[in-house]
Amino acid sequence: QVQLVESGGGLVQPGGSLRLSCVASGFTFRYYVMSWYRQAPGKERELVAAITSAGGSTNYADSVKGRFTISRDDAKNTVYLQMHSLKPGDTAVYYCNADYASLNYWGQGTQVTVSS
Repeated sequence: QVQLVESGGGLVQPGGSLRLSCVASGFTFRYYVMSWYRQAPGKERELVAAITSAGGSTNYADSVKGRFTISRDDAKNTVYLQMHSLKPGDTAVYYCNADYASLNYWGQGTQVTVSS
């Protein structure tokens, strides 16, 4: 049974930091491109960051470059999103995604709210 379980979301003040985690099970994690997406109310889901298998390459949305860092630990089947200098515009549900060939899986999401 494939599972992606996100954690680490919450309420943070502007300028604060959070680290999201996504623990995967039920598939061969190391083969998959892992990504974080987010969806704010009334907006489409958007790609935030992605990391290739073995962590060889990363990609970020322009809006988060220099503030967010994606990483992975294949031994723990976990992908992380370290977020710094958070802004109210970062408020959204953050989703973990796993992609390999024709296989694509989503987590249930974790809420991040940036507000004073």
